[in-house]
Amino acid sequence: MLSAYLDRAHADEPLWLPELRAAFLADESARPLKLRLTLHDGSMRDFACAVPRWETEEEERFAAEYLYACVYNILAVYSGRALRLFFDTADGELCAFYESLADVFQLRETRRRGYGKVVSIAARIAASCGGGEFRFEKADLAEYVPLPEAKTEEESGRLDGRLRAVCERASGLTLCGVDVGGTDIKLALAVNGRLVRTKEYDWNPAAYSTAEEIMEPILLLARLMRACIPPAPPAFKKMLAAAMEKDAPLPLIREAAEQAEAVLGAAVNVLDGIGVSYPDIVIGDRILGGETPKTEGLRRNAALDYEQEFHKLSELREELQKLCRPGGAVRITNDGNMAAFTAAMELAHSGDAAALRDGVIAHSLGTDLGTGWLTEAGTIPALPLELYDLILDLGSFPARAVAPRDLRSTRNENSGLPGALRYMGQAAAYRLAYKRKSALLEGFTARDDEALTIATKPQDMRKPCLEHLMQLAEEGDADASAIFRDIGENLSAVTREMEYLLHPAAKSRFLFGRFIKRPKVFRLLEEGFHRGVGDVKLIPSDENLANTPLMRALAQSKDATVAQFGQAVGSIYFAVT
Repeated sequence: MLSAYLDRAHADEPLWLPELRAAFLADESARPLKLRLTLHDGSMRDFACAVPRWETEEEERFAAEYLYACVYNILAVYSGRALRLFFDTADGELCAFYESLADVFQLRETRRRGYGKVVSIAARIAASCGGGEFRFEKADLAEYVPLPEAKTEEESGRLDGRLRAVCERASGLTLCGVDVGGTDIKLALAVNGRLVRTKEYDWNPAAYSTAEEIMEPILLLARLMRACIPPAPPAFKKMLAAAMEKDAPLPLIREAAEQAEAVLGAAVNVLDGIGVSYPDIVIGDRILGGETPKTEGLRRNAALDYEQEFHKLSELREELQKLCRPGGAVRITNDGNMAAFTAAMELAHSGDAAALRDGVIAHSLGTDLGTGWLTEAGTIPALPLELYDLILDLGSFPARAVAPRDLRSTRNENSGLPGALRYMGQAAAYRLAYKRKSALLEGFTARDDEALTIATKPQDMRKPCLEHLMQLAEEGDADASAIFRDIGENLSAVTREMEYLLHPAAKSRFLFGRFIKRPKVFRLLEEGFHRGVGDVKLIPSDENLANTPLMRALAQSKDATVAQFGQAVGSIYFAVT
């Protein structure tokens, strides 16, 4: 069995983990394995697995990679305190696999890489809640007793009614929503239920070497939006208008904010709340992940203690709180969770309460892949949900051999592992475009240190390149169209892995982000998605999902779209949850 899989992998074909797991579980010769995770809150989850038998060293390495991928994905979604493996402890080969886990996941190291990144995340979450160090445990399969069936989370009142109440509270307040992305930051401002302003600012956080450089644009942009609250002082209206332009540089934004604060004094503190959608693990309004591509510059900065520097980002809430009136609220959540919350808000105002019965799952598809989940009881689970980092493909050996910085690689830059990010999001579009027809990227690429990348200097070409590929697909170009079908099919692999790990009741996936702002591109994604998953529906979060007053106003705007600014508007509502 394994030799046939390896032949496919050497031929640069993908080997999807859900497909392999199903095959190994059905293989009577495979060795059974149960994995029991203890979460940070003390609850437990069980996962069935099976390890195939091998004949050659290469097959043994492949079987080991398969096991490591299964462990890694569980921890990427849940994190936890401990993972216990139940297997036949008289099997020397499985015992050797178990003993290798501590080294592969770098339990005894402090600066981790690869598989070890999930252990670093577990350590940061544990530090925030008083937990201990993560550990692996083993037990004989004969000792395994299934966990009792988990109780279904009870609803605390109708979800649509609670979300409508949030909208009602927001209608009398002054609120700012901030959607932090990998290539831009989008903001929206609402005053007494009216959408007043939207603002977009391009940036490249992966190039920053300190936490202050990441936080400064977010804080300055929030200060700028606060200065736009009517009536704006006439003395600096011209400068304010210039600062609100999309390409306004940060020094101009700073000057406009500082002038407004000098003129208004304490009267500038009128924000009742700020909601933030942030692309990292966020638990209890605190940024706790630290393993995303956005902090790559911090990780490379040898002059800093990374843990101390990253910890400064966890104080973003306190810094934003200073921009609000006394008693103002600041709420932060992961960008994927914000997408799910935003979709739920709009569904609650659609007149179709049944649409919320099974909860909401949403993906933000743009620079990265964000994933969020609002359960049927209306809660956002306190989980990492790092689906963009999941290992989905154990094949594609030639592409995996390319350095992670190279656009042709299937390996995520932050982990060095073949992660989902290189199969979805803009990195996937670049990779698939080059693989299918390199001329599609002509004029957008650069080479340095033997790596082929999308140029970021003297001009950042990442967004223009994606727009170019989407435009070609919109015009019917066959190669560009195939790229987005393939991305949709890759998204179905994430869905299958999510079903295995989380068992969500929701059978719809709402998509946010640049990938869905063009109707034909969305249809191509949908077409590819249904090659792999037939019973799950993809729903574009576009103007058709605009039901709340603020989202309807956004849909009617000439300067912004729901696909682009939907999560910024959702963040406004999230500020008062």
